[in-house]
Amino acid sequence: MIYSAIILIIAGVIYARMRPAATCEDGLKNQNEEGVDCGGVCQKTCTPVAQKLVVGQMGVVPSGIAGKYDFYVKVTNPNATFGDKNFYYTLNFKNSAGTVIATRKGSNFILPGETKYVIESNVVAAEKPTTFDFAINSADWVEFNSYYEKPDIQVVNKNYDEISGGVGFSEASGLLKNKSPYDFDLIKVEVILTDGNGKILALNSTQMNTVVSGEQRDFHATWPNSFPGTVRNMEAQVEVNVFRSDNFLKKFYKTEKFQQY
Repeated sequence: MIYSAIILIIAGVIYARMRPAATCEDGLKNQNEEGVDCGGVCQKTCTPVAQKLVVGQMGVVPSGIAGKYDFYVKVTNPNATFGDKNFYYTLNFKNSAGTVIATRKGSNFILPGETKYVIESNVVAAEKPTTFDFAINSADWVEFNSYYEKPDIQVVNKNYDEISGGVGFSEASGLLKNKSPYDFDLIKVEVILTDGNGKILALNSTQMNTVVSGEQRDFHATWPNSFPGTVRNMEAQVEVNVFRSDNFLKKFYKTEKFQQY
């Protein structure tokens, strides 16, 4: 054992002398580097890597039209400095036998640190789906190098009521306030109705064009037919695509990107 220990010590000394010194070009994460050959003692700055979007709660509710269903999924962006300006996804509805009975492909965007509902309305299916799956196929990340602040748009005076007379079953309404310093060409409002346990009962959406800074505007969303459950809460999700420069109305005959304002 003593001889073996001496041999190992000698071998270790020889290896230490023959091993090439650690550098910032050896393709290894060593020394006090933050990444491979970057950060720490290396002058090269490590390139940030965006984490994948997180897919959470999802479900299907009746759309109010026979043979059509509304799908929702909650998506979270865990990145504080990366936004995804255009992620593509695939949605599949399946019956009890596991056979795909409807497919919908789409795209959406998500801001840094945001959690939002992605909604697909009026998906046509020959029968009510028993299960479903949702997969994000690609991402198009944009890094916000400086401090990022979400557009300041608020929704107040939210109200939901069934229609006692006239056309339709029920209506949701609210007041949208654009408190940001920007004029937007398009703002979308997604309306989510839930019961007392937080279960989603129905979905709807409306969009507002040409909303200037400081403006307040009413919005309405109507359900033509009844749906099961008792509505206790109403959520209004505001979507503004800041990745599209043309969504900012021209000022002084010039359009700027959101990051450059």
